[in-house]
Amino acid sequence: MSEFEEIHIVDSHTAGEPTRLIISGGPDLGLGSMADRRDCFEKQWDHIRRAVVNEPRGSDVIVGGMLCTPEKEASASGVIFFNNVGYLNMCGHGSIGLGVTLAYLGRIASGLHGLETPVGDVSFSLLDRNTVEINNVPSYRHAADVPVQVDGLGEVVGDIAWGGNWFFLVKSSPIPLDFSRVDELTHAARKVMTALGEQGVTGANEEEIDHIEFFGPPRSGPADSRNFVLCPGGIYDRSPCGTGTSAKLACLAADGLLAPGEPWVQESIIGSTFTGSYELNDAGEVLPRIRGQAFVTSDARLLMDPADPFAAGI
Repeated sequence: MSEFEEIHIVDSHTAGEPTRLIISGGPDLGLGSMADRRDCFEKQWDHIRRAVVNEPRGSDVIVGGMLCTPEKEASASGVIFFNNVGYLNMCGHGSIGLGVTLAYLGRIASGLHGLETPVGDVSFSLLDRNTVEINNVPSYRHAADVPVQVDGLGEVVGDIAWGGNWFFLVKSSPIPLDFSRVDELTHAARKVMTALGEQGVTGANEEEIDHIEFFGPPRSGPADSRNFVLCPGGIYDRSPCGTGTSAKLACLAADGLLAPGEPWVQESIIGSTFTGSYELNDAGEVLPRIRGQAFVTSDARLLMDPADPFAAGI
C-alpha cells in the first residue's frame, strides 16, 4: 500500500479563473448543511485546504472546492469553496466549473441540476459540454453611494451589495481598466479594502466586505461593462466574477437601469465575459442568472508525503 495520502482533483478554468475541485480523498465532514460542513472543514481540516490550493502544489490564484454528498436526493452535489486564505460563501465561476467538471466525469447530463452551498441552494443548467448557466442566491443592494476615504485615492464612492459574497462596487474605477495595469489596480483595491475595515463599513449584520469591484467602459463590442475584482487573499479575479456580477445586477435593478430578463454582458479585466440577467420572485427579490464557459485542464492526484515538511502547504 502507498505511504502517500492521495487526493483526486480535477482542475478547470472559467473565463480564465481556475477552479480545483476535490473529487475524492478529502476529509469526512459528516452530515448536515453545507454551512455546518464548511465550519467542520475550517475547524478540523484546514490543512487540507492549504495543501490543495497553496504552494507548493497550488498558487494564490487557485479557488478550490470540495464536492460533498448533498442533503437532498434531488441535488446533483453539495460544495464547499475555499481559496488561499479561507472559505467562500459561494463562488459563481466555481459553480460553472463544477457543472462542466461533473459532466466531464459523466455524473450529469444536459439539463437543470441542484447544487447545495453554504449560503443556500442554487441550481445550474448544463447547456453544452463547456457552457453552464447558474441560478444564484437572491441578491440585493444593501447601501448605495457609500463614501470611503482611501489613502492615496481620496474619496471613493461605491455600493454595498450581496451576490453570494459581500462586494463594494465602485462605478468609476480610480485606475484605467487596462490589463497592463493590474498591479496598480490590485494595489488600489487593497487600499479600498483596508479603508472599509478601518472605517467600519460592512455588509448587513456587520458582515465583512471581502470583495472589491471596479467598473468602467467595456472594450469588446457585445459587453456592457468592464470590471476588475479583488478577492479575499488579495488576488484579482481573472473572470468577470459570478457573485460580483450578481451583485452588479442587484444594483442595476435597484437603480431601474436593467429590466427583468434583459441581458447584461460583463467583461473581465482579461477580456472574458459572463452574460447575466435576473428575474424577480414573488417577494420582489432579485434572482440572478449567470452564463459562462469553463474548460477542464487537468485530472490528477495530489500526493501528501507524511515526511514532507510542506505537505500541508506554505
